[in-house]
Amino acid sequence: AVLGCALLLPTVLGEDCPSQCSCWSLGEPWGTGVDCSSRGLRALPALPRLTRILHLHNNSLASIPAGALDGLGHLQELRLWDNPWHCDCHILYLKLWLQDFSAPALTRLRCASPAPLGMKPLGQLTGNDLGVCTRLLPTKCLQFFWRDLILIAGVVITLLLVAWALKFSKKLVCQLRLGSRRLRRSIPKTH
Repeated sequence: AVLGCALLLPTVLGEDCPSQCSCWSLGEPWGTGVDCSSRGLRALPALPRLTRILHLHNNSLASIPAGALDGLGHLQELRLWDNPWHCDCHILYLKLWLQDFSAPALTRLRCASPAPLGMKPLGQLTGNDLGVCTRLLPTKCLQFFWRDLILIAGVVITLLLVAWALKFSKKLVCQLRLGSRRLRRSIPKTH
């Protein structure tokens, strides 16, 4: 039985583990550890949903796409230092996410570019440092917004049609009743 589990575990981890990283199991209910440190990564790889430990330090990451970390609800440890963070509007997502996740992790990160912000801690970035940034929402949020808007519009239109149909049906019933009374009066009684 132990050999069967040993053969199954690497396969399960291999399915979710990014090819450029190494992963290890923390036990069935506890999730996965993912080590992507010192791999020369320029982009965040797709990560296992149950990642609890994530090492991304000493890479070439300049930013993290908006929404990329939102699905990691089990994450407990994150190492991001020693990356050349580019501190423009695209870094805003990472800064705000880390403020909620771990303030100490945020204090260890420093801007590498642009030149005026070189070596400034991400946690100390202000709106003046970033310039004019429009709120960067993850694409999924925008998709949900439009889906919800269409659903709400559909419900409103359906309710309006039902109300109009009820009003029309009442008017029709009244006309039918009046019409049947007129018919009864106009038909002579024969005894």
